[in-house]
Amino acid sequence: MAGAIISGILRGGLASPEEIIGSAPSEEGRAKAEKANGILVTPDNRRVCQEADVVFLSVKPQFLAEVAAEVKDLLPADKLVISIVAGRSLADLQDLLGGSPRKLIRVMPNTPALVGEGMSAFCCSEQVTEEEKAQAIRVLDAFGKSALVPERLFDAVTAVSGSSPAYVFLFIEAMADGAVSCGMPRAQAYQFAAQSVLGAAKMVLETGLHPGELKDMVTSPAGTTIEAVRVLEEMGLRSAVMEAVVACCERSKEL
Repeated sequence: MAGAIISGILRGGLASPEEIIGSAPSEEGRAKAEKANGILVTPDNRRVCQEADVVFLSVKPQFLAEVAAEVKDLLPADKLVISIVAGRSLADLQDLLGGSPRKLIRVMPNTPALVGEGMSAFCCSEQVTEEEKAQAIRVLDAFGKSALVPERLFDAVTAVSGSSPAYVFLFIEAMADGAVSCGMPRAQAYQFAAQSVLGAAKMVLETGLHPGELKDMVTSPAGTTIEAVRVLEEMGLRSAVMEAVVACCERSKEL
């Protein structure tokens, strides 16, 4: 995800490679990051915090406490810190970074950021200025879309966008399996299924029409589509998806 953010920053012209510094613990990871984006990568987290005007925390949740303890004395309260650490609230971040009020932005991105089509929710501490918020939006929009969301809804964000690419991948795989059973070569089946999902999603976003209205436009009387929709409803697709989203949200609250 850090690589997707860096690529978006560079693609959007928000900074040059020479203006970005990152850290990675392994030599292999550093070499990969340097090759992908031409930035400076160091094994030293403290150096990054000293040199960067804006610091991104993009570590796994289980390593956050260790990294925070290492760098907190190098992060003054007026330095903007943007965290994409899953499941860690603004209050958690503030406590781990010393307890003082800080300029913190919490972001929940998703994996389509890797192809420039991410959906990111973000929330801010009271110390973040409007200018800094706008700066964060420019970065997030460089690899997709973003929206300011109350932190109390971040578990719902996890369920509807953070985890949902996995649901869509299952749906694409299932559609492709159906096409294969009808005689279509598998590679072609994946292409047709994935492109159809992409196109349908763009129709929702770009037309502004309700998904139900768009569905009705495809389902002609006694046709093939309404027969497929009837079977999906009979098999409980809508209920299964709703229950999956709710279960994901509840699990997120537990972590």
